[in-house]
Amino acid sequence: MIRQLLVSLVIVGAAAAAYVLFVPGAPETLAKIGIILPMAPQAEAATGPGPTAGAAGGQTAQAGQRPGGGAGGRGGNRALVVVTAPVVMATINDKLTAIGEGAATRSVTVISPASGTLAELLVKPGDAVAAGAVIGHLDADAESIAAERAALAFTDAETSLNRTNELAKANNATTVQVAAAQLAYNNARLEQQNAELALQKRTITTPIAGTVGLFQVTAGNTVTTQTVVTTIEDTSEIRVSFWVPERYASAVAVGMPLTATAVALPGENIAGEVSAVDNRIDTASRTLKVEAEIPNGDGRLKPGMSFSVGLSFLGEQFPAVDPLAIQWSSAGSYLWKFADGKVERVPVQIIQRNSDGVMVKAELQPGDQVVTQGVQQLTAGATVRLLDEPASEGGKPAQGNPS
Repeated sequence: MIRQLLVSLVIVGAAAAAYVLFVPGAPETLAKIGIILPMAPQAEAATGPGPTAGAAGGQTAQAGQRPGGGAGGRGGNRALVVVTAPVVMATINDKLTAIGEGAATRSVTVISPASGTLAELLVKPGDAVAAGAVIGHLDADAESIAAERAALAFTDAETSLNRTNELAKANNATTVQVAAAQLAYNNARLEQQNAELALQKRTITTPIAGTVGLFQVTAGNTVTTQTVVTTIEDTSEIRVSFWVPERYASAVAVGMPLTATAVALPGENIAGEVSAVDNRIDTASRTLKVEAEIPNGDGRLKPGMSFSVGLSFLGEQFPAVDPLAIQWSSAGSYLWKFADGKVERVPVQIIQRNSDGVMVKAELQPGDQVVTQGVQQLTAGATVRLLDEPASEGGKPAQGNPS
């Protein structure tokens, strides 16, 4: 119990000493309540026997006061000296950069239409082909024979139908005979079409125009209807797929211009536009998938390249202040606005911190001056002057003790 009492006394004594040594005007305050400290000439000056000590306030600065005391009452009539910086407007969320992957606007994987032996290939990788162009042929001997047989059967059925119709006109053929001849004709026609279709499937063609890719088979290989022969890609334009954060979802629209830079072509910006926007946000990444098309007339861009895509938006504007102007209290962040020789406390909400300033949401206008240095002793409505302004008559430096 005694130890705790001694520790408490030591703490109280240390706090009292710190108060006297570091708080301006502490001796005078103690003297007013009747506590005269030994070794404290300030207290004697404050409670001296005659008016001479009290009247010397205009000639000698009271001990314990700082020469820069403001209009709050600590430094007499002297104004605090501060340094200010102007408020500027800054914009955020006006630009977006994303990484995307390029692909051909149209790409087709060519598969053999029938099973058999690949007889020949008529194009080489890298060749430009038109839509419907023949790429290669399968062996078609059996199919050619079947097509010729079907053609002969069709010709015979057609001749029989014509003869039956002529006999029917002369009442030498019945209606049943005409119907049978018509049915035979129709069946022969269908068999011919089926044989011609089978023969056509021995030819490999491309459904789109584009550039031929590498072949997966060579002449002489046996292929099936699942065998990939090659790929045809239309690279006249490159489609770039990228993802944008959710907050830009309402700002991105089809037709919006953008710039794309290929990693393989650094420093070269290619103009394009948004071609498609997904209809939902990805719940895992909170992003939206967007597709853009960029021209590729010279063919230098290849599908699969990575691109850096840049988009511009209207953005949001906020006042930006010097980071030194931001102060904190139990109520939150604030700053001091300087106007007409006085300061006003303005609460602020920090929006974004940058290397050259802090963007805030507050009642500030471009050009307003905010205090960046000398904020420690400011109070609302205090009279201050700028560092590069001369002191007024009422604010001349005090004579005598400058501390």
